[in-house]
Amino acid sequence: MTGTDDGLGRRYEGRVAVVTGASRGIGLAIAERLVAEGARVCLTARGAEDLQTAATSLGGEQRAIGVAGRADDPAHRAAALGATVDAFGRVDVLVNNTGINPVFGATTDVSTEAAAKIFGVNVLAALAWTEQARRSGLGEQDGAAVVNVASIAGLRPAPGLGMYGVSKAALIQLTSQLASELAPRIRVNAVAPAVVRTRFASALYEGREEAVSAMYPMRRLGEPSDVAGAVAFLAGDDAAWVTGQTLVIDGGLLLRGGV
Repeated sequence: MTGTDDGLGRRYEGRVAVVTGASRGIGLAIAERLVAEGARVCLTARGAEDLQTAATSLGGEQRAIGVAGRADDPAHRAAALGATVDAFGRVDVLVNNTGINPVFGATTDVSTEAAAKIFGVNVLAALAWTEQARRSGLGEQDGAAVVNVASIAGLRPAPGLGMYGVSKAALIQLTSQLASELAPRIRVNAVAPAVVRTRFASALYEGREEAVSAMYPMRRLGEPSDVAGAVAFLAGDDAAWVTGQTLVIDGGLLLRGGV
């Protein structure tokens, strides 16, 4: 990936995006897609080395910068948005992709501290990133958009992923609320993927991918690029009359009634 259009359109030419949790997986795929369509991007994640590698792969500082830090750290959010404006002059798109799930098991077994951490990163940080982006100019130009990366675990009970799912349900509701409050200057939408082949989700399919894939009508797991394409649509002008929506990306899994 070098920042060329790779046969895609240039609908993001002149626009600037911030993508959180973007050193690998879904976040990096989203950044790659936006850059391929002409955007300049700021990537955030905790690991500085992986983040720099990702930014370099997108074409270096002319196309992408990386700012390392924790998504739930106010100083990091301010630094990332400040660096974006300093480097590229504006911010048009925010993708809240960072998410954590440090526990697996029954929701009733999750400690209060763990639940608070999950909500702090998966929900409250998304709200705070949105507000920081607004302070940094999001909405001052036409076409401003926020896309939150939720999960189908926020739409149906998900065995073992209960608190994570509850947080993603809250993120979906937050998406609707912000869409109502920030219109017409900023559109806010979400995507809700099923299992995508990433390191983050590997425990859900590793060693049994064929069996897990058989549960999906499309007979495969998701790829990061599947999510990236949907995010690129929702954040761009092709979705100019779409706000407050959650686009399910699940290979047909919900057609069979569960997660």
